[in-house]
Amino acid sequence: MTNSTAHPTIDNLHIAAFHPMPTPDEIQARLPLSERAARTVENGRAEMIRILTGADTRRFVVVGPCSIHDPVAGLDYARRLKVLADEVSDVLMIVMRVYFEKPRTTVGWKGYINDPHMDDSFRIDEGIALGRQFLLQVNELGLPAGSEALDPISPQYLGDLIAWNAIGARTTESQTHREMSSGLSTPVGFKNGTNGDVSIAINAILSAARPHRFLGINGDGQVAIVHTTGNPYGHLVLRGGDGRPNYDTVSVSLAEQAMIKAKLTPNIVVDCSHANSYKKPELQPLVMSDVVSQIVAGNRSIVGVMIESNLVAGNQSIQSDPAKMTYGCSVTDACVDWASTESMIREAAQRLRSVLQTKD
Repeated sequence: MTNSTAHPTIDNLHIAAFHPMPTPDEIQARLPLSERAARTVENGRAEMIRILTGADTRRFVVVGPCSIHDPVAGLDYARRLKVLADEVSDVLMIVMRVYFEKPRTTVGWKGYINDPHMDDSFRIDEGIALGRQFLLQVNELGLPAGSEALDPISPQYLGDLIAWNAIGARTTESQTHREMSSGLSTPVGFKNGTNGDVSIAINAILSAARPHRFLGINGDGQVAIVHTTGNPYGHLVLRGGDGRPNYDTVSVSLAEQAMIKAKLTPNIVVDCSHANSYKKPELQPLVMSDVVSQIVAGNRSIVGVMIESNLVAGNQSIQSDPAKMTYGCSVTDACVDWASTESMIREAAQRLRSVLQTKD
């Protein structure tokens, strides 16, 4: 469908077509929030806020595939993670990483929402519904979900099923994403810039804590002026930068000082992947162990960690024939396997039980 009012010589010169999308209300009516899923989201957000405000001394772990591409394998992972989450819930709050949108440095597969069939058909209308269906299934297990808020329209479709959001290193400096974050219903982790600069994320936290007004859509799919109240639960995610890690005690201390100078509570999450592990998944357990050692030694600013994990280690290329692809293996960043994930989380829980006030 094309815009009939466009002037053919000056307007939409690089637009091939406009295809209508179902509205957020239509998608939510088709896939309504169940009572159990709503309770999982509500409890997950509340627990996260208690950790960020110091009312709960546990730490949280956002763990899961770099991206969801196979919902069957993703749900298999979620079921295993739920069992592990219950096992360590006295000291760790587990949130499943459910990423549907992938920012690319240049080009590449943009994620399950953008191209759910991984064949360049770009059925975004199907992807948004499939993404919501998957989130419903995860939450109905009793497992809260965390995601990256990339497209400013997607939260209207999926936001009621998310307990935690991240703003990525490429978008933390974006005014659009700072404004969007000010209206998100979840705590939001802002990653430091790709060059390792934490001031970009600190400025984002400050900006998102303020009210904003900007263009967005409402449940009817109508363009609207969005008025936000500001999000008080922004925090810093250290993910390394320029090929160098920044999870060491000196880097964490400098980040703490920078946040305190900005009059922010020094809440820090360490991403065990990306530059912090030199993009080598086998190094993620070492990063995790070091971070736990800092907490055991008395650090109180590190409130959580992120782990890129899947059923099978490593990653793979997308194949035209899905049957030729390895079940449970990432198609984006390489991940640690399930056995390593269990070991990392169990070891962390065991060590933290000696220093944290456990939850009954």
